[in-house]
Amino acid sequence: MPNSIPATIPNDSIGIVSPETHHFAQAITLECGRTLPEFDLIYETYGELNNNKSNAILICHALSGDQHVAGYNSKEDKKPGWWNAYVGPGKPFDTNKFFIICANNLGGCKGSTGPMSINPDTGKPYGGDFPIVTVKDWVYSQALLADVLGIEKFVAVIGGSLGGMQALQWAIDYPERIAHSIVIAAAPKLSAQNIGFNEVARQAISSDPDFHNGHYYEYNVIPRRGIKLARMLGHITYLSDESMRAKFGRELREGKINFNFDTEFQVESYLRYQGESFVDKFDANTYLLMTKALDYFDPAKEHNDNLAEALSNAKARFLVVSFTSDWRFAPERSREIVKALLDTNKSVTYSEITANQGHDAFLIPNKDYQDVLYSYMQHVEDSVK
Repeated sequence: MPNSIPATIPNDSIGIVSPETHHFAQAITLECGRTLPEFDLIYETYGELNNNKSNAILICHALSGDQHVAGYNSKEDKKPGWWNAYVGPGKPFDTNKFFIICANNLGGCKGSTGPMSINPDTGKPYGGDFPIVTVKDWVYSQALLADVLGIEKFVAVIGGSLGGMQALQWAIDYPERIAHSIVIAAAPKLSAQNIGFNEVARQAISSDPDFHNGHYYEYNVIPRRGIKLARMLGHITYLSDESMRAKFGRELREGKINFNFDTEFQVESYLRYQGESFVDKFDANTYLLMTKALDYFDPAKEHNDNLAEALSNAKARFLVVSFTSDWRFAPERSREIVKALLDTNKSVTYSEITANQGHDAFLIPNKDYQDVLYSYMQHVEDSVK
């Protein structure tokens, strides 16, 4: 829960936030058929839960995200949480009005049970033996956390990218426990091209000599080259050609061609920096798990490949948002979701935001985007009892 705000932290920030961990002593059976005998979920909360616990919002994180959505974990933090521009006092997801929760997903590397956790059967880290997890598994574990917190129904479940897929799955799996589903920069399933990008990233990691079939912790090494390449590839797909051209063009670092394979272009330097900085922040096994969860997401598959049928029992109202320059999760993929909702007479609002940052636009301040969220969140506030 937030504490007092130090002088160095902006006044519109939620301030210092301390994560909490809940240990689940019960077993959880995953969609892959395997069972975790016990597990932990680490989470952060912002704002105050009202007396009848009707103002709770769940935010679901994307591939490389975590539970730290907003504010700072210490006075020494250089950067706030990943969605700090949108979560806090007076912001679209207003912590003066709502009680907001975000948990690090199972399989994560920021405190929830994942590959770095100890496998009780071996006394060693799970490593490559950690089971495959899916969006349905995450939603189920989030529902268990809501039970612990005494929250019978979320006034909204919100997420961008892989988080948006979770918001959609919530509306399908728990129609009675969600009033609004806000699905941002997402898709009803990945395209073959997107699955291909993920596979190249996984191959970069798994073919690294230091990977050791996922058991690199035991060798006290990290598959640095693999995770660096995976991040570089991913980062290219998150940006648009327009944004990369505007930021880097064909600028040379030294103003001339040197006829070698060092980092000559500014964009090369940028991508190498992004890859290197990611290595020590994110676990390679978790990256594999998260990309597989993306690949497997396809709620229509269990309903004759009919997305409208998959969404037929949903009772939530929906906001679906896309961005014009997002070519990885293009607007037409969001419109597939909108059409399926309209085909079953669901209440849905759709907004396509003009932005040149590509897929990353859902994380970046944008007035039109903020206005859409402010407007829709008024409907969410009206749903609070």
